[in-house]
Amino acid sequence: MAGETGDVVDRDFSHIAGILFDKDGTLLHYDASWGPVNREAARIASGGDADLEMRLLQAGGMDPVSGHTRADSLLAAGNAAEIAAGFVSAGAPMDVADLTRQLDALFVRSAEYSVPVTDLAAFFGALKARGLKLGIASSDNEEAIRQTAIRFGFIDHVDFICGYDSGFGVKPKPGMFLKFCEVVGLEPEQVAMVGDNNHDMHMGEAAGAGIKVAVLTGTGSRQTLSTAADLCLDDISAFAALLPVSAPAAAG
Repeated sequence: MAGETGDVVDRDFSHIAGILFDKDGTLLHYDASWGPVNREAARIASGGDADLEMRLLQAGGMDPVSGHTRADSLLAAGNAAEIAAGFVSAGAPMDVADLTRQLDALFVRSAEYSVPVTDLAAFFGALKARGLKLGIASSDNEEAIRQTAIRFGFIDHVDFICGYDSGFGVKPKPGMFLKFCEVVGLEPEQVAMVGDNNHDMHMGEAAGAGIKVAVLTGTGSRQTLSTAADLCLDDISAFAALLPVSAPAAAG
């Protein structure tokens, strides 16, 4: 299969009973979905100063001309609080807490701009029909994740949703992953972590994930992801094709 790192042929996926997905760059095409949102975030933070807006985008890791966001950069991997703090450090004339609130509100509205990588309702429905436990862990806020799941029709297929504000820590710490395992009754080695940035892979590693799968629909590349990921695939559909028709039972 094109777009793979590692030997897929020799891998056994029969132990995978759950999948924890990142959202942006994994379920959604990152640049197409977040380019407009990042520009609006910088506009808000700049207070209407066009030159400062461009500098904030660059400080966050986004090229204002091409619209591409650099892998593992502040905008690619940070949550609203981290982005707000970074923007203020780069010159935004705002209070960090106030800017965080404004960015969180913007990110909830971001579902309007989102471009899914596939038919997410059908994708999640098919995985759920195999008996897999499914979750989403994102650096976005929890409400924004829910709005995305509602908009694209897969909210009823998801067993767990967790944002940076859900109370289980932030990436790359293992808290989100371990909470998913607790909620769905699986051991970490039964769960695949799927994401587009190294903080996803590092969270999976810290939690003891059964496999760490990187996808190329976000800001990461094979070059940036190959060290931390067990597999690097073109998109989430490529991973779904590798899984068994029926998921194994929960441990214990």
